Amino acid sequence: MEKINVLIVDDRAENIIALEALLDREDIEMITTTNPNEALRLCWEMDIAIALVDVQMPEMDGFELVEILKSNPRTKEILIIFVTAISKETKYVVRGLNTGAVDYLYKPLDPFVTSAKVDSFIQLVRNEREIKRKNLELEAYQKELIKAKEQAEQGKRIKENFLANMSHEIRTPINGIIGLASLLKKTTLSPDQEEMIRLLEISSDSLLGVINDILDLSKIESGKFKINRAETDVIKTCTDVTNLLRIRAMEKKLDLITDYDPALPNLIMADSLRLNQILMNLIGNAIKFTASGSVTLKVEALDKKGNNIQVRFSVIDTGIGIAKDKIDKIFETFEQADEQTTIKFGGTGLGLSIVKNLAELKGGILEVFSEEGHGSTFCFTNWYEVIKTPEKMINVNKPVLESFEGVNVLVAEDNPINKFLIIRVLKEWGVKPDVVENGKEALELLTKNDYDIILMDTFMPVMNGLEAIKLIREGYAPGKEGIPIITFSAAVMESDKQTAIEAGANDVVSKPFEVDVLHEKISRFVKASKGSPTY
Repeated sequence: MEKINVLIVDDRAENIIALEALLDREDIEMITTTNPNEALRLCWEMDIAIALVDVQMPEMDGFELVEILKSNPRTKEILIIFVTAISKETKYVVRGLNTGAVDYLYKPLDPFVTSAKVDSFIQLVRNEREIKRKNLELEAYQKELIKAKEQAEQGKRIKENFLANMSHEIRTPINGIIGLASLLKKTTLSPDQEEMIRLLEISSDSLLGVINDILDLSKIESGKFKINRAETDVIKTCTDVTNLLRIRAMEKKLDLITDYDPALPNLIMADSLRLNQILMNLIGNAIKFTASGSVTLKVEALDKKGNNIQVRFSVIDTGIGIAKDKIDKIFETFEQADEQTTIKFGGTGLGLSIVKNLAELKGGILEVFSEEGHGSTFCFTNWYEVIKTPEKMINVNKPVLESFEGVNVLVAEDNPINKFLIIRVLKEWGVKPDVVENGKEALELLTKNDYDIILMDTFMPVMNGLEAIKLIREGYAPGKEGIPIITFSAAVMESDKQTAIEAGANDVVSKPFEVDVLHEKISRFVKASKGSPTY
């Protein structure tokens, strides 16, 4: 055990000898002096924890000695106990305590009281030193935690930047492939060519699905995934999903059956995009792992409380089934039931992991019931708020997109395929755009010509879109600071979209873009800028 240094200061040697005898113990190192000035030196040079100081001494009394000790940062923490033979009047006690003493001992000393008090203060010193030691350890741990946190945040930023770049680099050419396939479908094709275009679309959609799965999983892990609830026609959502997957089922000669509970409401508050994603994964998996028979989507109302309804979506197949000891494994990232499943059926093993995460984020429950060789049933159950409305959803034909004739558009895009697609789409709307390949060229044209709107790619060589937007908003082309700007971005992270808005973009269109979405945005911003009717 560490020894505690105790200083005894008394001008009479016999008093010191008496105190030493009284306090003699293994855990105390006693230092003594009859000279107050020597006491100051000892306190300065040694780690004195407790000082027993006589009040009446020549040249410098105890009060003066303690005042000097307490005024020095190096010695102010020493616990002072006054030892006095003078009157016990209150004024002396008050003066001593005001000077900084923690207690008084009165001569003649009571051995039991003296020993007990010194014991208590020694324990106090040990406790304080233990607290200081723990605080130093905590400070060291805190520094390590801060360092680890900074490293984790840096790793997170690197990961997000990588995903954003990967998203852009892969989604941009996929956007071109999907767009070109769409344009080719509008031309005169032979049956063989139509089949090739169909296969091209399936391959592109499959690749895009894998990329979206990876990005979704990353957003879920980083806590940036949001559930956006809105009025949703649950039967229409389910029908849309089954219609999309029906061709795949027909190719395998499977029956794709839907079974809707009559008690289901017309509208509920739900995130239709994520519900669609869950059902697409579950039904798509069921079709993949079923060689013959059927896949059934059963939607039923289980319970109702007030204005809320509990709905269960069950996907039932007659496929290969899952062994009991492999059921938990299928929900792990990049995992499938076994290696032979991956070899025979392919896939990344991301689908069910994302479904599980989405189910938990939506506050629902995901269950699986399966028997190897006899099919599987996946059930997603959740509570939804019912939207009370007597009106039925009315399906209307998609309106023809109107012309933008007379609208001047500047396009900044460096990818040749995307450039071709945008020009082709704009020409169909009566627009002959000016096209450049980077932000610098866009700025140069903007200073020379007048435009109603700018379509700007985010990532470009020489000068990227964000830099160009900032310069435009800062007045690079005087009088044109407020021109509407829509950015194209293959990055899908929310932070990337927010960065574009903060740079000054009016809106962001994700690649691959939907033609009607782009048309609506151009129409809205041009209308606001010109104060004219919608095109």
